[in-house]
Amino acid sequence: MSDNSETIVLGAGCFWCSEAVYKEIKGVLTVTPGYAGGYTSNPNYDAVCEGDTGHAEVVKVEFDPSTISLDQLIRIFWDIHDPTSVNRQGNDVGTQYRSIILYTNDDQKKIIDESVAKINNSQEFNQPVVTEIKKLDIFYPAEDYHKDYYSKNPLLPYCSLIISPKIKHFKEKYHDLLKEGE
Repeated sequence: MSDNSETIVLGAGCFWCSEAVYKEIKGVLTVTPGYAGGYTSNPNYDAVCEGDTGHAEVVKVEFDPSTISLDQLIRIFWDIHDPTSVNRQGNDVGTQYRSIILYTNDDQKKIIDESVAKINNSQEFNQPVVTEIKKLDIFYPAEDYHKDYYSKNPLLPYCSLIISPKIKHFKEKYHDLLKEGE
């Protein structure tokens, strides 16, 4: 991590989807899929999928706050999944797909709490946000085959039917936040 960066860990359902979106954003330096928020040491994909680790599929986002604010990253987070759905995103069901934000400092928590209040007060969603918010304890990187999954497998059914439309929507709504040439 560079001296001019911050890290936030976000769980918005499948980490393949979140990674694909956050990699497109100007000011995002790295996006790493992984597991966090649970109680099992050194989890792997199979164990997390079983739902017995307490971990969620997440992405660790390292970003330059002089280029993209945490508030903007959280606004995108609300838009790329349903934060009112408990342990489910579309057909992905289980605690590993829960909506979760793991902050790394108290300033981030304040921004997140303000964003939750704002989104709930806006009535953008028909239900209140159920996103779990807590301080990051430990982040476990996912196995190598999960990294850049969408860019390596764009024609697989899950990628073309679920991730591609999500990225298209994101690019249309946030075109001003895309990296150069995107």
